[in-house]
Amino acid sequence: MTTEHTASAPPATTGGAAPRPDSEKAEGPSPQERKRIERRSRWYRWDLKFSPYAFISPFFLFFAAFGLFPLLYTGWAALHQASMVNPNEMEWVGFDNFSRLWNDEFFWNALRNTFTIGIISTVPQLLMALGLAHVLNYRMRGSMAFRVAMLTPYATSVAAATLVFAMLYGRDYGMINWALDLVGIDPVNWEAGTWTSQFAISTIVIWRWTGYNTLIYLAAMQAVPNDLYESASLDGASRWQQFRHVTIPALRPTILFTVVVSTIGATQLFGEPYLLAGSENGGAQSQYQTLGLYMYETGWFNLHLGRAAAIAWTMFLLLIVIGILYWVLTRLVGKSNGEEA
Repeated sequence: MTTEHTASAPPATTGGAAPRPDSEKAEGPSPQERKRIERRSRWYRWDLKFSPYAFISPFFLFFAAFGLFPLLYTGWAALHQASMVNPNEMEWVGFDNFSRLWNDEFFWNALRNTFTIGIISTVPQLLMALGLAHVLNYRMRGSMAFRVAMLTPYATSVAAATLVFAMLYGRDYGMINWALDLVGIDPVNWEAGTWTSQFAISTIVIWRWTGYNTLIYLAAMQAVPNDLYESASLDGASRWQQFRHVTIPALRPTILFTVVVSTIGATQLFGEPYLLAGSENGGAQSQYQTLGLYMYETGWFNLHLGRAAAIAWTMFLLLIVIGILYWVLTRLVGKSNGEEA
């Protein structure tokens, strides 16, 4: 009796509940479960489709708020006569603010100073960076320490560097005039002269940015295949010939990049001349007032918002023209090299 009763009992389940009938198994998930599955699948497809745009959206939002909107607003303000006291009240003047710059001697003086400071700071800076990168490209002891030292001036703030150089170029107690006095040269009033003040500002720019460009050139040099140097060495080329005919052609895109970036930085030069003079005038006779300083003086001291916006857009258009000229020059050089090959 006990044995028959035990055999006829339904088998136990792990969950303690009775097994579901075959009819319930064939029905599949309930309508609520199907809706939940469809909802999860839809959310998964949306997440897969729109998540990449959500990840990159902060950049475009910040660019629109702090880059695109100021650019468009400045362009709109450049076509109006407006004051910094009440910038919402604008009077349409068209291109009068731009045409007025054509007869503005202070604008041309600032443009000339910006050009000369840019030339005497960019050319030596890039040449020195190229030479230092070539030296660091060879295996040498403590190369990592030298690379860190190259980046140290770039990490220094503009204010600290300019104040130190202002002390070095001091007329009465500057170390540079002290060194010149040792060799019999009279003290130089560096901030009073046109070329001397521009030279002083250029040395600050060179000191800050040479190491930065050196590391860029060094990274590009390390990407040049060693097979090219080995082939040139087998052909009897010296290190200088390898540098001219192998390294320089391989670095042409990088050199163009550094030239463009340095030109942009020279056009927007502001901190070094402002801190060296301690004012927006760029010296007693505006001998080193740059376009950035002139725009700052026009907008914040003379309170002419429209004219300052016109100066800003002139600088922007000037950079576009320079970029196009660099691009055309690079294309011409590339075609000439291809024809020679």
